[in-house]
Amino acid sequence: MAAYDLILRGGTCVLPWGEERTDIGVRDGRIAAIGLAASDTAEEVLDCAGLHILPGLIDPHVHLRDPGQGAGPDMTVESIETGTRAAILGGITALFDMPNTSPAITSRETLDNKRAYLAGRAWCDMGLYVGATRTNIAGLAELELQPNVCGIKVFAGSSTGDLMVEDDASLEAVMRSGRRRIAYHSEDEYRLQERKPHYAAGGPYALHAEWRDVECAFLGTRRLMALAHKTQRPAHILHVSTAEELDYLKDYRDVATVEVLVNHLTQVAPEAYERLGPYAVMNPPIRDARHMEAAWAAVRDGTVDCIGSDHAPHSRAAKERPWPATAAGLTGVQTMVPVMLNHVAEGRLPLTRLVDLMSAGPARVYGVTAKGRLAAGYDADFTIVDLKRRRTIEESWIASPCGWTPFAGMECTGWPVMTVIRGVPVMREDEVIGAPRGEPVRFAEARGA
Repeated sequence: MAAYDLILRGGTCVLPWGEERTDIGVRDGRIAAIGLAASDTAEEVLDCAGLHILPGLIDPHVHLRDPGQGAGPDMTVESIETGTRAAILGGITALFDMPNTSPAITSRETLDNKRAYLAGRAWCDMGLYVGATRTNIAGLAELELQPNVCGIKVFAGSSTGDLMVEDDASLEAVMRSGRRRIAYHSEDEYRLQERKPHYAAGGPYALHAEWRDVECAFLGTRRLMALAHKTQRPAHILHVSTAEELDYLKDYRDVATVEVLVNHLTQVAPEAYERLGPYAVMNPPIRDARHMEAAWAAVRDGTVDCIGSDHAPHSRAAKERPWPATAAGLTGVQTMVPVMLNHVAEGRLPLTRLVDLMSAGPARVYGVTAKGRLAAGYDADFTIVDLKRRRTIEESWIASPCGWTPFAGMECTGWPVMTVIRGVPVMREDEVIGAPRGEPVRFAEARGA
């Protein structure tokens, strides 16, 4: 007879080698055993009969806009506390937060301040991006090795302030400063600016996809791949949105990994713009059915390494401005698990592939230690789901203060019912439990891992 802190009984576990109905024992925040005796005991036992136990799911791409995004009309858009609360309600156990806060996370000082700021505020574990600028290139090799840094983020197009590195010389300099995989927003800024005057008069929200066209994204990715090969620096292309890019990137697997977004797998133009108006405006844009079909083909053939939400909340006032003044960005961290489980229910991918894309994949791409699979010695992070639960996504459920979701009214089959982080249940049946206990995520190539 063995004793544990927590036992998960009777669930179907999605293990690295397949699905298996078995029990899991947790001790000191880590998985101590898989496959237990009936006589084993624990301080707490979770009855998981009829449920599936997934390794804790990770959202590797969110914008929580905290600290510093609190000025002006967007004061109540999001915070570390509300964004991570939304995450655990949606079954996410860890997320990686982007650096475009105010001040931006581009120096040792701002990084240290943000890391300290997380304590007592984060409901789930967090990794932090550092932003590249033209002025901090020389320090990036040191910054990427700081504890809890998931990687360097480069905005090669579509950013604000000084978080923009769009010219080849500066991009190459960034790639030569350090060795870890760099995450890129890949749109060609020169093409964007060249075409911008043609759309200055505004018009329907669907023009957003016309301005930020396929060539804008494809040209950006071609330029980045040429430089990645030249420097042999690993690249992670975020939110790939075009059939052309997905086909092209198959020839660059020696240096490139690929992310797609839930939105590009779920929403399609022109219907999204006709139905949602400004609440369909994001970068890169929602595109037509040809590109969605290519994204699903890339999921099926293994081209896609991970899925993100690109959670980027804005106030309703900012979203509802006439185009092109409308704020680009959509909420998503709380809804990505139900939406992806619905894709499983409708036969678009097996549950094991979802786990690869949303847990093992992010862990592999970013070099996370002790997360991403159900295995002895790994963190006891679990996303526990009911694959038969049918529920409609409602805005009253959304924890982000902005209060809206582009998936409002979507009926989903499959729903997260429990979230467990390092052996402690933090959400059960929509109830958030205890106090924020999120910790910084550890990465193999960063110090302090």
